[in-house]
Amino acid sequence: MASPPLKFYAWLSIAAALATLTLKGLAWLLTGSVGLLSDALESVVNLAGAVMALAMLTVAERPADEGHAFGHGKAEYFSSGFEGLLILLAAATIAIAAVERLLHPQQLEQIGLGLMVSVSASLINLVVGRILLLAGRRRRSITLEADAHHLLTDVWTSAGVILGVAGVAATGWLWLDPLLALLVSSNIVWTAWRLLQRTTSGLMDGSLPQEQYALVLTILDRYRAQGIDYHALRTRESGARRFISLHVLVPGEWSIDRAHQLAENIERDIRQTLPHTSVFTHLEPLDDPASQDDINLDR
Repeated sequence: MASPPLKFYAWLSIAAALATLTLKGLAWLLTGSVGLLSDALESVVNLAGAVMALAMLTVAERPADEGHAFGHGKAEYFSSGFEGLLILLAAATIAIAAVERLLHPQQLEQIGLGLMVSVSASLINLVVGRILLLAGRRRRSITLEADAHHLLTDVWTSAGVILGVAGVAATGWLWLDPLLALLVSSNIVWTAWRLLQRTTSGLMDGSLPQEQYALVLTILDRYRAQGIDYHALRTRESGARRFISLHVLVPGEWSIDRAHQLAENIERDIRQTLPHTSVFTHLEPLDDPASQDDINLDR
């Protein structure tokens, strides 16, 4: 059975955001809890992020064209960056509301019913977050992974808020509610930081993760036993696609056909080990001094 398109998961995330926003907003209206308000505000961020994800996945799936010969995969980083900034905005809003409630405590109402509604919303986020995370890892989509991590973080955030509201009901300590909201705000900032860090790495053409880079080295080192060498190995990621380039040094007496076949084998082995990878090789003679002078980026 064919896998659903990536946009299907974006629509699923939008539906989950709308459902949880409605439920959490209702929980806040029932209880008056600033902690539950903070939870509802994060659902607004989820919705905005999911809409942005849908837009960027639509762009990213476009095939390469004359103006974008390497494809449109980097569009996904705009989505994760946008969501990271929205998370920071939500954190600031939550912190302001929590400080106001610390200064002016307020009794909570209908706590039991409000908590039941909030738990229902968290279960929706848990299920959808796991679906998006598995799909994002399987399909190498940073957009889906970012959305999934945000939803799963929201689950833990909701758990903390629910415990805080329950604590107020059990002890009567009204300061527990805004204190938990401040902790929620701090957790959201950490989530945003990780998202923005990964987004920046992608936009700055960061190298492949260390474990993937090590797999490439293992493949290349096997070919060294055949009397060849390599250098100028460069790697980068662009959304779901990887790009690898290197210079392959072969004995000068080799024929063009033999050297070309070797390069084809190297490229094939790398692509089989790391799917969705474009590999570019440049052949050079081992015994030519000029072959050692073109390692720098400008060459």
